[in-house]
Amino acid sequence: MENRKIYKVADHRFAVCADEALLDGMTQYEPFVVGADADTVLFTLTVAAEPFPDAPVTIETSQDDEGSQILVGHTADGRSYFEFLLFGDRSGRLLVSADYSKATLWLDQHQLYGLNNALMVLYALATACLGTALFHAAVVGHEGRGYMFLGKSGTGKSTHASLWCRYIAGTELVNDDNPVVRVFPDRAVVYGSPWSGKTPCYRNMSLPIGGIVQLRQAPYNKIRRLRSIEAYAALVPSISGKRWERSVADGLHDTENALAGTVPVWYLECLPDEAAARLCQETIEK
Repeated sequence: MENRKIYKVADHRFAVCADEALLDGMTQYEPFVVGADADTVLFTLTVAAEPFPDAPVTIETSQDDEGSQILVGHTADGRSYFEFLLFGDRSGRLLVSADYSKATLWLDQHQLYGLNNALMVLYALATACLGTALFHAAVVGHEGRGYMFLGKSGTGKSTHASLWCRYIAGTELVNDDNPVVRVFPDRAVVYGSPWSGKTPCYRNMSLPIGGIVQLRQAPYNKIRRLRSIEAYAALVPSISGKRWERSVADGLHDTENALAGTVPVWYLECLPDEAAARLCQETIEK
């Protein structure tokens, strides 16, 4: 039996239609449930029961990251196509309408992995023109503000966040890998999300952003503030999206530009130690 649930992440609502067992298994989404009915939702994802249609697909590009892969393309009738793989196993195939408001997902192996990826992709694309971005970052909260740590996989984002939680009194983990950022005319806010990388942290909370820190491993600890153009360049690699699609690219550019101009962005070369966490905290909270 198909059921419907509405979720709200960073004040954007979306719906998932699926069988009851699958919805019940989406435990990390429970803090974000707002009911089964809503006047408006940003998008609706339907998990299909029937076989995938026999339609030709053109693959445009792929994204690879530590055993996971996303294939991106389109169908002949103009729908966007995404295929999610985990260590070579296909977990799901997603077809999306041109305006990203409706999507259908066909699940294979590792079903929750496929569902999570489909919802992240849909959310990122549907909100790209709404001053919203899904970041690859670890986030902590301290004294009423959120601090974001950026960097390539393996740079130490999660490690640095854990150092803050261990050594900086009053620090809490907000999200380990996929927070949402929204830019408003008078502020920028970071939100917890149902997606959190390797460390489970699915918190429905928000904080004004106090600072953003780009990390790089080094045999010493040193921090400096980035100028606006450097800050913009530091933000771009941490936000995913179909940048070859004009509307998505323009929306992300506006968000990145606004963040770089209003939120302090820092560059931290560091060791994975207490001294690095304290140097970072004392500098960016001045």
